Amino acid sequence: MSSKWHPRTAAVHGGTRRSQYGEVSEAIFLTQGFVYDSAEAAAQRFEAAGEDEFIYARYGNPTVAMFEERIAMLEGAEDGFATASGMAAVSGALTSMLKAGDRVVSARALFGSCLYVLEEVLTRYGVEVEFVDGTDLDAWRAAITPDTRAVFFESISNPTLEVIDIAAVSELAHAVGATVLVDNVFATPVFSDAIAQGADVVIYSATKHIDGQGRALGGIILGTQEFIRKTVEPYMKHTGGAMSPFTAWVMLKGLETLDLRVRAQAATAAELADALHGHDALARVIYPGHAQHAQNALVQRQMGGSGGTVLSLDLAGGQEAAFAFLNALTIPIISNNLGDAKSILTHPATTTHQRLPQDQKDALGITPGLVRMSVGLEASADLLADVLQALEKVQ
Repeated sequence: MSSKWHPRTAAVHGGTRRSQYGEVSEAIFLTQGFVYDSAEAAAQRFEAAGEDEFIYARYGNPTVAMFEERIAMLEGAEDGFATASGMAAVSGALTSMLKAGDRVVSARALFGSCLYVLEEVLTRYGVEVEFVDGTDLDAWRAAITPDTRAVFFESISNPTLEVIDIAAVSELAHAVGATVLVDNVFATPVFSDAIAQGADVVIYSATKHIDGQGRALGGIILGTQEFIRKTVEPYMKHTGGAMSPFTAWVMLKGLETLDLRVRAQAATAAELADALHGHDALARVIYPGHAQHAQNALVQRQMGGSGGTVLSLDLAGGQEAAFAFLNALTIPIISNNLGDAKSILTHPATTTHQRLPQDQKDALGITPGLVRMSVGLEASADLLADVLQALEKVQ
């Protein structure tokens, strides 16, 4: 495979393995194990499996390997390990490298399940975790001490869409030898350049834009070959968080159209943000690509100007208005996923971030009126008209 391919080409052809039948669409190897020609061959493979040799589906599989290689090529990573879900990727990446006594510095604005892993799981086993305002470089500078083992953040936070300066935070972390782990779901592989900007490990929930059609759960951990094969793989293969071959095939098919879908969705998101900004029913419109977003200059530098596929709308009338707005929509659906071909809205305060105490919601800007909108592939004119009629009913 050529390292000079455009990302769209890599997303279609990267990592392809064809069987003796020469199939066009990648084969699904639905098998839990593999056969050896002899006892000696089995012993040799367990001792040192070759590049295209497999032992057990928890350890690796030809279909899964195609997905890992393709997205690693797309992201500019040396290697990847595919997982059963996005949260398996987050927890696996962190847990595989940390031990009691280690210290993690994390941005405070995170998805609820990520907060649970950091606040409840890691601390239970003796890992020290400190949270900071991810947009405040002085806060990072003060918190990242010489004993910091890892730094973790979402490059765009969920659901208030704060943008973290990957290059600046990575420089601070690397100065003390810390590993930088970035949950890059909202940036997507299309607009991401996280590894080139300093991230050591990039994590995706493939459930989102990579599948993009609401079919399957999946995740991927991307990084150096040494980190993936010597740290992540031993942990994941023994704890059982590997991706299934069928899911890997679904994700391979998703990668083929990822660039086209995400760019179309982001263009519509930007159009909606422009049209809705200043609407009387809205206290604020949050979209990283909008000129009035607090980190818009960073977005221009870090994501090539695109604000991604998600915007958040804060209804001036609070939760009652937010619920009325959601219930008045006719095209988007109410669900807690994102990155789908269908536009999806959710009310974070009562769904994805429901478990957070009110003071944490307040600190993160998750107001009673906040609605997160993942923009799909519908015609932008239809979406805008539907959102406007729903806002009119709220007023």
